[in-house]
Amino acid sequence: MTLEMLTPMINETHWQAAHDAIADASRIVVVTHVSPDGDAIGSMLGVANILRGMGKTVDCAVDGGVPPTFTFLPNADTIQPKLFKGEWDVFISTDSSDEARTGECGAYARANSRTVINLDHHATNTLFGDIHLVQSTVSSAAEVAFNWVEQMAVAFSPEVARPLLTGIVTDTIGFRTSNVTERTLAVAQTLIKSGASLTEITERALDNRSYQSVNLWKQALQSMELHEGGVLCVTITRDDFKQAGIYEDGDFGLAGFLVRVEEAMIAVVIKETEEDGQINVSMRAKPGFNVADTALELGGGGHLQASGATVEGTLADVKARTLALLVQAAKSGKRVIV
Repeated sequence: MTLEMLTPMINETHWQAAHDAIADASRIVVVTHVSPDGDAIGSMLGVANILRGMGKTVDCAVDGGVPPTFTFLPNADTIQPKLFKGEWDVFISTDSSDEARTGECGAYARANSRTVINLDHHATNTLFGDIHLVQSTVSSAAEVAFNWVEQMAVAFSPEVARPLLTGIVTDTIGFRTSNVTERTLAVAQTLIKSGASLTEITERALDNRSYQSVNLWKQALQSMELHEGGVLCVTITRDDFKQAGIYEDGDFGLAGFLVRVEEAMIAVVIKETEEDGQINVSMRAKPGFNVADTALELGGGGHLQASGATVEGTLADVKARTLALLVQAAKSGKRVIV
């Protein structure tokens, strides 16, 4: 399976189908992907808050709950870490390229909802669900959510603008990725005019680091290896989490930090999770290199320059398999300035 085979299409029929589904719904659940980042939480809350403003009853959930970095966002306290009861007219999945990425919360919501709306921007999206709001050419799921709200002709309140701008800022690393367009900047300007502070969001979502997260980096960086083709690899074990005094799932931006190393064309963080036999792989690449195909091969998905997967196996086995794929990806790529 290649990216070309998974190019998603979107047209007005999808927008209208989504409008109709929401108009007929009274109870809605919004779920985003496991190990949520800023775009996951931002797109979730942006969608949830606009629907609440329309008088809908909305539940939000993601496995493990909202990361502390994003608790400043409006209604972040409504995000549930588990779903074990309830039925909904509509389930909206945000920022998830496939059903597995929605985790246990997604599985429960899908089994107890009449209609599934798939809102995403990943080129690897499998087009699951009943209604597709998938735009692979935009910067983030938050930008897709913006487009949907714009189609609804509903005003952007600060409660909607702040999470959506957070999604865009975090997924573009402060408007520095190659998929940032004039449209992206125009969307950001509209959200700022609607009450979102770019200064606050940049500081809270990009610049802040807890002592424990930096301590985790310290533990993990001891495993750093530079492989053929410029593949920079770091592993994080459960013991590293214990030594750092932190127990949250994630690498706290370490993969994004590592890809900035001059010699690194591709950076990968391979991490043990709390689940036995489950290894998380987070990959970043410089422009001109493709880690999305590797993520697909591993059962995950994402963008050309930022992808991930959760893989069954031991840390050593998953590392060996991932590195073999990434070395080939590095050989196939060529650094470009965009």
